[in-house]
Amino acid sequence: MGKLKVLSARISNMIAAGEVVQRPASVVKELMENAVDAGADDVRVVITDAGRTLIQVIDNGSGMSPSDAVLCFERHATSKIATAADLENILTYGFRGEALASIAAVSEVTLRTRREQDDTGTQVTISGTSEVKTSSVSAPAGSNFAVRNLFYNTPARRKFLKSDNVEFKHIVEEFTRVAIPRPDISFTLTHNGKEVFVLRKAKSLKFRIQDLLGRNVMGDVVDVEAETSVVKISGFAGRPESARKALGNQFFFVGGRYFRSPYLHKAVMKAYEEFVPEGLTPSYFLFLEVDPHSIDVNIHPTKTEIKFEDDNVVFQVLFAAVREALGKGSFGASLDFDSEGAVEFPQRGRGFEEYRGAQFSPSVEFDPAFDPFESGSGHDSFAPAPSAPSSAGGNSAPAPYSLGGLSAGPKDYVRLFDSVQVSADAMVIQGKFIVTRSASGIMIVNIRRAWERILYEQALRALADGVHVTQTALFPVQVRVGVEQRLLLDENAALLSSLGFDINPIGTDTVAVGGVPEGYSCEPGKVEQMIGDLLLILSDCRTALEEVMQQKTASKFAMLGSVNARVPDSPQGVRTLLDMLFACENAEFTSGGRRIISVMDVDEIEKRF
Repeated sequence: MGKLKVLSARISNMIAAGEVVQRPASVVKELMENAVDAGADDVRVVITDAGRTLIQVIDNGSGMSPSDAVLCFERHATSKIATAADLENILTYGFRGEALASIAAVSEVTLRTRREQDDTGTQVTISGTSEVKTSSVSAPAGSNFAVRNLFYNTPARRKFLKSDNVEFKHIVEEFTRVAIPRPDISFTLTHNGKEVFVLRKAKSLKFRIQDLLGRNVMGDVVDVEAETSVVKISGFAGRPESARKALGNQFFFVGGRYFRSPYLHKAVMKAYEEFVPEGLTPSYFLFLEVDPHSIDVNIHPTKTEIKFEDDNVVFQVLFAAVREALGKGSFGASLDFDSEGAVEFPQRGRGFEEYRGAQFSPSVEFDPAFDPFESGSGHDSFAPAPSAPSSAGGNSAPAPYSLGGLSAGPKDYVRLFDSVQVSADAMVIQGKFIVTRSASGIMIVNIRRAWERILYEQALRALADGVHVTQTALFPVQVRVGVEQRLLLDENAALLSSLGFDINPIGTDTVAVGGVPEGYSCEPGKVEQMIGDLLLILSDCRTALEEVMQQKTASKFAMLGSVNARVPDSPQGVRTLLDMLFACENAEFTSGGRRIISVMDVDEIEKRF
């Protein structure tokens, strides 16, 4: 007897399910697309436990006959394809007839359906494709799919599902991708009894996107329009100044179907080359219309990739369309807020200080008789030791520094500072630098980098031992972040709390910021900007090594806080900032190795004249 065997229908369906049903969001996608294909104008999605317990999709579409209600769970049962030629003329979401069979192979499914012309509906119950029960029931016109206990018969796959927040975030993504191109359909998403989205029929695509993602997203876009014999392009592209460091809100649709295309993404990014700095990504919502015969939507199991017959032409037309839209907006190059010439943010009002509470000011011990400049070396500039500065900051002791021929460790910064005369003549220049006298010249401190170092070491301590200082806002600041981003904040609530953030959820898409770590700004405008940048940090993937993860996270939070950190406006404020800086284990370099302090002696000053 040969070794080859033909797999049973049950096993082959479970293998197919591995391609089509990757997680609960896959089920939501397939059932919502079926509802749209059925002509529904009202689609309701009900989720329990992020889809582990229940995924239910209810529509008012055409419904099915009793025979079709049973047949739809058979693999490759479809009404969309009769001949091979039909594959070249696909105008619907689903067409291969694999989705329902794959879903039924790994879950317990109940379908209730009725056509408008039928007096009674049909109920079909199927579990792992092994048992099929049918009965006549009373049901409204349309279909009601209830998928329970996903992956109950494949425990290994169920084990690898992520947390509820992560899985529900993926469900929201798929819900959004189906809902955006169909403003003519009302959609509802409910999770654990709470309504997450209630989308009424919208006047236009722009209103639908606004309902899903918020006015702040659609307030920062320009219209994109282009039409050729090969492709028609319409939609919206984000303004350059709204570009962010992480991917988010980038959508391509063709024939109402969402698809991914790294190739066409390059076309969009090429159009932004002179408008946004490298590393930033704009939002875009671009809808393509082509001849159905010129695309192949059957190259990926989940149908999220598409092959264009004239992909080079589509690339060029897309590039030109986005470029023209940006040109009409007369956008110049956006500002790089991480550059030396960073824009100056407004300072906090003086009256705010009385509401801030006690300011953190580390206690230091020093020898007032010590003066490192009596060494006679003739140099008082800070020079790094031969070894490169460590970016680990508080996790490892920095190398000693050369101070006029003396070897000085971190604590010697305090002694050195005692010889620096911070008095009424200390100057803050353009909100960027502190200039004050030293024993043999002047010392210049980069304010933003000083805060970056201070906040970095504060974050390291908070991540390591949970000790932090929270600066309470006078009034909580409400920020609408959207459902997906709210879930991201919820997922990282413990981390944010350990760093000193007081962020509380309001509803399904808004948070109230009641406090921020010491050194951050509590001004409403800056808090909104901070939350946006905070979400970018949290969306970055993390390394598995805890120590490296803490250093990376602390560094990013420090850079975030330093952008909007307060600028000292008095000699006491200058003194306090420098006290905090010199209390750091490494006061000379940021965690990224950039210099914070520069000292110019009299000889160097004289050379400039």
